Order: sequence, then structure tokens, then C-alpha cells
Amino acid sequence: MKIVILNTSERTGGAAVAAGRLGKALKQAGIQVNKLVRDDTWLNRFRFYWERLIIFLCNHLNRKNLFAVSIANTGTDLSGNLSVKEADIIHFHWINQGFLSLKDIEALVKLNKPIVWTMHDMWPCTSICHHARDCEKFQTGCESCFFLKSKGKDLSTSVFDKKLSLYKDANITFVGCSRWLSGRAKKSYLLQDKTVLSIPNPIDTEVYHPMDQGTARELLGLPSGKKLLLFGALNVTDKRKGIDYLIAALRKIEKQDVELVVFGQVKDDIRGLFPVPIHSMGYLSDESKIVALYNAVDIFITSSLEENLPNTIMESMACGTPCVGFEIGGIPEMIDHKINGYVTNYKDANDLANGIQWVLEHGDRQALSDACVKKVQENYTDEVIAGKYLALYQNILCKNDGKL
Repeated sequence: MKIVILNTSERTGGAAVAAGRLGKALKQAGIQVNKLVRDDTWLNRFRFYWERLIIFLCNHLNRKNLFAVSIANTGTDLSGNLSVKEADIIHFHWINQGFLSLKDIEALVKLNKPIVWTMHDMWPCTSICHHARDCEKFQTGCESCFFLKSKGKDLSTSVFDKKLSLYKDANITFVGCSRWLSGRAKKSYLLQDKTVLSIPNPIDTEVYHPMDQGTARELLGLPSGKKLLLFGALNVTDKRKGIDYLIAALRKIEKQDVELVVFGQVKDDIRGLFPVPIHSMGYLSDESKIVALYNAVDIFITSSLEENLPNTIMESMACGTPCVGFEIGGIPEMIDHKINGYVTNYKDANDLANGIQWVLEHGDRQALSDACVKKVQENYTDEVIAGKYLALYQNILCKNDGKL
């Protein structure tokens, strides 16, 4: 069996990490896997900026929401690529920002090979948005898009109609990384006749595993004798990551020796924003240091306002570190409330503070840590997820052979 994985980026972003991990897990299961990503060429950079320019113009020269939507108006035709031609199944992951256009996807559909599309956000089942938030128009037909602040038929309408035509006879199986995303996708008018399943992302528990906290802190130069809270994102100051709620929650925590560790890109000086001391780790690419970081802290906190199935929560739990996060997206599927962490009311800084306090004051730290590891071992290991995808591939190929 030959699979070709398509994803915009090789390493940057949660989808890239998840796609890479899945490819590795499938290879370990004996499947031949190739991966294609967007090359860093001047032409592909032009494609990226061209798509953003069209969105900018359609949004009345407003930069707001410039990356909240994608229109797939430009990309690379991969239908003639040798890896694609030889593949039994084409496996899409996140293919936006100038990697594949709708025409490029149509060219792949016309190869008459089955396609599996792992959804890392809502874009495959909406018109142009990556997260529909409270909007339900994707269930009937998009227009008057709130991201574009438009009225009537607009850019979202034209892209919706193109996707509807594209999907009509396409042999695509859609897979949500969380049950939440699959549930949303099943309500989409675009996917009304499509198979929509749920399979989480995998994690290598040989890499992400518990280690001695004192050793981890010494390795990273973090203080001992303190309660360390971890917060991180690709862009820490992105408002969608809920930094304002975290700041408010930390102000409500009873005075104790709590300090905050931050990792990821920090565009502005945020030290004055927090009521507790901060240790900024910057962007970490060394996986051994990432593992040490999860082990060095007492809690991982995600205050994100938009999420699917965060790799960060999975990584933290695999290292035995409990998590606290809002009841949004797939987070409640990962954190079992008051068993291996705390799920807080959405956009509720008070409850976020309660969750942090609950973990810090838990009477049996080891039991909490063991519950985290158990959840990952039972649901997210390479072996578990590769097995689910292998079964899906075999079922699709069997059905496909029956149609020949």
C-alpha cells in the first residue's frame, strides 16, 4: 500500500507536526509513505501573497481577519507528480496558503484515486473560514461573511459554490481530528453526502514520556521550589490564544510561589502584563528540550479560544503533566475533568483560575500524572492511530476495487 501525504508545511504549525507524526507512525506499521509540501520558492511566495491580496481587497483594504480565511485561488498542480501517480490513496492534511488551489484539488480528484482529507480546522467543510465560530451559514450556503463584513453574495458565496461543484462526485473521505470537528463537518451542506469520521492525531510515547522534574528544571535552567505554569503557542500574543483570560486568571490566584513559563514566538514584551514572574523560552525546535519543558512544569495551560485537538495538550499529558483549558473544540475529549486535568467554562477567567488552583492543590500528584499518561496510551499512541488509519485505507481500497 502506497500513501502520499500532502501538507503545506514540513514542520511549522500543528497540522504539519501531526502530518509528520502520522507519516512516521504509518511507516512503522509497514506502509509506504511519501510526503509532499510547499517548496520555499519565489513563485510559491508570490502565490501566498497573491491569495492574501485578493482577501485584503475583498475585505475593503482591512488587514483584520486576513489569515482567518483562505480562498484557494492559487497553488501547485501535483496531479503529474510521480509520488501522486504511484499512490493508492492521496491523503490531504492542511493544504492552504498557496499550496493547493481548488483547481489543483480538482485535478487530483480527476485521477480517480481515493482521497482521505484529515481536517485540522473547519476550512474543508466551510467556504473560506478556518473556524466558523458562532456562524452556522456553512450548513446551508455562505454569504454576508462576517469575516469580510460584507452583505449578500460575496467572496464566500463564490468559493462555497466552487467547493460544492468540486465535492459533488469526488471520492473523498473526511476525517476530523476530534469528535467535535467531525460533528461540525457532518452538518455542512458541502459534505452532506460524504463520509465523515473521527480519528485523533498520534504521538510517539517513546519520545514524549515522563522524566524527573528536578532533572528537567536543571537542564532548562528553571528554578526549583516554585510552582511553574506553562503557556505556549506558535504566536503567544495572538488574541485567539486567549492571553487576556490567562492574565486575568493569574491575578485571581491566591498568592503563592507561582511563576509562568512561556514558549513560542513573542512579538511584544509581555513581562509587564503578567502579575507573576515570567521565564521566556522562545521558540523551541529541539524535541528533547520540549519534552524536558513539559516535565519541568506543574501544569500546562491553554486559554485558546479556537481549538481542534491541540498537540500541546497531548504532548503535556504524555509527559504526565496535567492540563487546564477552556471547554472548546476537542479539548473536553482530551482532558477528563478532575481526572487528569480541569476543563473550564469558556471565556471564564474565574473558572480558569479555579482550574489552575485545583491542579496545584490536588492531593495526589502522582495519581493525576498517571491518569494523564494512561489517557494518551489508550487513545493517541502511534500504534493506536496507525491501526485506525490502516483499517480506513483498507476499507476504502476494498470499496474502490468493488466499483471497478
